[in-house]
Amino acid sequence: MRLGFALAGLLALAQPAFALSCMAPDIARDYQRAAESDDTYIIVKGDLFFDETELPDRGDQRTTRARDSVDVTGWLAGFSLTKDGFTKPFERDVILRVSCLGPWCGGTSKGDHLAFLMLEDRNWVLQISPCPGMTYAQPTAEQEQKALACFRGDDCVVD
Repeated sequence: MRLGFALAGLLALAQPAFALSCMAPDIARDYQRAAESDDTYIIVKGDLFFDETELPDRGDQRTTRARDSVDVTGWLAGFSLTKDGFTKPFERDVILRVSCLGPWCGGTSKGDHLAFLMLEDRNWVLQISPCPGMTYAQPTAEQEQKALACFRGDDCVVD
């Protein structure tokens, strides 16, 4: 009987551990990714508005390996990046493309963001994945300066 419990315990421990491993978000890495892409990107700093209840919640699917995404309609009002800083007015609908990998889904909240927006079929898409990056809620002055430096062709080194 004890052998059976011990064997059951070992089998439980032998189950694969599924964990999401992400690199720390980095403005310079995101800038390089956007610059090397065949897609068109702009960088915008502004207030993001959307219905947070539309964000996916996969917490009840802990063992799934499904990969998918959900599009959420939003509005971004602020300024896009120019060589002089965040100076060009930007006020438009955006699509929040929230991707999931297994039980993990990207997420964000309303409010101030620095975002890399991808142009797709005349729509601006804000990509939100389970691993952070491409959008920064409550951006710091340092993050804004890093985006500007990369845009100007100055020091754009991944930290």
